[in-house]
Amino acid sequence: MHIYTLEQEQLIPLSRSETFKFFCDAFNLERITPPFLKFHITTPPPIEMAEGAIIDYELKLYGIKFRWRTLIEAWKPEEYFVDRQLKGPYVLWHHTHTFEEIAPNRTLMRDQVLYQIPFGIFGRMAHWLFVRRSLKTIFEYRKQVTAELLGEVKE
Repeated sequence: MHIYTLEQEQLIPLSRSETFKFFCDAFNLERITPPFLKFHITTPPPIEMAEGAIIDYELKLYGIKFRWRTLIEAWKPEEYFVDRQLKGPYVLWHHTHTFEEIAPNRTLMRDQVLYQIPFGIFGRMAHWLFVRRSLKTIFEYRKQVTAELLGEVKE
């Protein structure tokens, strides 16, 4: 099975501490996810983000309802965290979030997602036809809403 990679960077005009605090609040994920996914966290609050935390979600994609469970696999406050899908639509979903303070009140936030799609050749065709484009749309939306909520560094 083929492993795909999705990478994105965003320069945020906040300290690394403030930026990390926003992204480690699981409920902010609802705020930055496109409405068409009908994304909802089903784990009751408060969610204590730390290595070993498990978070459950529901979402709809192409009219199909999915339950998604992630494990916070690695956690180093203010530097990075990694979530891995335990249950959901992918064979593999491994999402690394890193935070690098490159100047005072300037943090480079990076996403790297490694993912695999089920169904062999049909999954590869689905990736080519719509999954790749859907993920790009979702992450571009996240980037746009994050800029609206946290600000954007204009070069």
